[in-house]
Order: sequence, then C-alpha cells, then structure tokens
Amino acid sequence: MNIEAAFDVRAFRQALGQFPTGVCVVTCLADGEQLGMTMSSFNSLPLDPPLVLFSIDRRSASLPLWQQAATYAVNVLSENQKDISNRFARPLSNKWEGVRFEQGRSGGPVLPGAAALFDCEPWARHEAGDHVLFIARVKHFRSFAERQPLVFSKGRYASLQPTEFTAPLWPLDIHY
Repeated sequence: MNIEAAFDVRAFRQALGQFPTGVCVVTCLADGEQLGMTMSSFNSLPLDPPLVLFSIDRRSASLPLWQQAATYAVNVLSENQKDISNRFARPLSNKWEGVRFEQGRSGGPVLPGAAALFDCEPWARHEAGDHVLFIARVKHFRSFAERQPLVFSKGRYASLQPTEFTAPLWPLDIHY
C-alpha cells in the first residue's frame, strides 16, 4: 500500500460509507468455470453506447479468469437477497453450491429474484491503483420495478424508505 502517513484510510472509508450504493453480484463463465462476486462498485457510464463499470481487486485469485470472460451478467440484488450477497462476498470455492440460477441471454449465470439484470460483453479494462476497472457494454437488460434494491451504507445493509422532500439548508457546509 502506498498511502501517505498523514492520510487516514479508515476515516476515508467511513466518509465513502456515507454514499449509499446498490449491491450486485457480477457473474461470468470463464475457462469452463462459473464465477460470481459481490460488488458495490457498479456504475453506469454513457448511454451511447450503453456502458457499465465494475472493479475487482488485483489480488483476487480469480482475476485472470475474469479477464478471460467473454460475457458478464450483473445481478442487481433485491432487498431480500442479503444471504446471496454475503455468500458471494466471501472467497469460497463452493459459492454456487445450493444457489439457484438460470442462464442469461449472453450465456452467463443470472440469479432469480434480482431487482435488475444486465447481460454485458467486455469493452475495456484499466488498472486503477489496487483494482482493475472492467468496462462492459450492455447487450440486454431487464428491470423488475416491483422489487426493492438491496442497499449498502455505513458498512451495513440498509433499506430504501419513502421520505418527504425537505429543502436543503443553505449555505451548504462544504469543507475542502
């Protein structure tokens, strides 16, 4: 790790935790092996062409297989899929044991019950510090509006709650 001594990594992670994210399990088939990994580092990019981004730690033992994959399936988890999220977040050799899945349109495994599904093909990869960014082109997608997404914030799962709009307090208290 090459971080300046004055940089507080723990405080930085806590600050990032203030930004709620969705949770997804990205899956693929590579070299005859079925892979799956829980990620909150999933983002949309431009709409033309339709691109998405996810990242994988460079120390991941499965990284070479991910780099060989011809397609990816992004399963945006629904709020009742915490167990799936936990299972695919661990470096288990038997992640798929007992997990129900279907074959997606691009051939990769998809998880029934997800809030949204994206079948993708590789577009580009870039090294970024201790991670590799995977940019993928969306070939097919499906959204299930009746399902609430699983949310992660402040180091734990959270739920979306309807709220009334309140005007922001001005001036905003921003420090740089």
